[in-house]
Amino acid sequence: MYERLIHFYNSLSKKRANNMVDQAKQTTHFGFRTVAKDEKEGMVAEVFHSVAAKYDLMNDLMSFGIHRIWKRVAINASGIRRGQRVLDLAGGTGDLTAKFSRLVGEKGEVVLADINESMLKVGREKLRDTGIVGNVSYVQANAEALPFPDNYFDCITISFGLRNVTEKEKALRSMFRVLKPGGRLLVLEFSKPLLAPLSKAYDAYSFHVLPKIGQVFVQDADSYRYLAESIRMHPDQETLKTMMEDAGFEQVTYTNMTGGIVALHRGFKF
Repeated sequence: MYERLIHFYNSLSKKRANNMVDQAKQTTHFGFRTVAKDEKEGMVAEVFHSVAAKYDLMNDLMSFGIHRIWKRVAINASGIRRGQRVLDLAGGTGDLTAKFSRLVGEKGEVVLADINESMLKVGREKLRDTGIVGNVSYVQANAEALPFPDNYFDCITISFGLRNVTEKEKALRSMFRVLKPGGRLLVLEFSKPLLAPLSKAYDAYSFHVLPKIGQVFVQDADSYRYLAESIRMHPDQETLKTMMEDAGFEQVTYTNMTGGIVALHRGFKF
């Protein structure tokens, strides 16, 4: 009788533990909140629908224009040459696409891909207004299941977008699949500040100042509060490096910028 009782409680504990694991597999984070995985995509979409129209303005305001330097470093690290094919993933309003379009020339190709229709629309209108037409195409796509052939791109960039992806490991594997052998992936993303005083100042700015800027300029403090939270939930430099290696990338390195507030990760497919 006693042995049966022990067996019953052990089985019950194991079942509860398995249920907790299954539940964890079905949830993810939306900022600091825990949400169902199948809900996050829609919630992130609402954030970027809200901010799309003034996305460029807010980037300049929030970063004091420094985001242009971060992106220039990424472009210089891309090694892009004329005639090559580039995927600007989560490319939003097309800052990188515009530069890559000039680098690849008429015989090259740049695909601006974003999961958010509003961001893609703003990017298309912006680039066409500046006369960039011939070698750029626009695709609404989920990074976790890219709608491109295997071994297709010479270079893939994802700039300030990976932290919004629900299953980052799945997205990295998808990027690896569509990248040509010898090609490179560049991940430009907010990361972990290297010094404690900088981290404290950055937290104060992110959680107290950014939402107020969002409220003043786009009447939406909540979206910018989410953006600050999403940065804190994103993997740090070493963790993301390991994730890229696990997805198949080799010679993965990263460069910290602005004291580690932003990091540029680079990995190759061989």
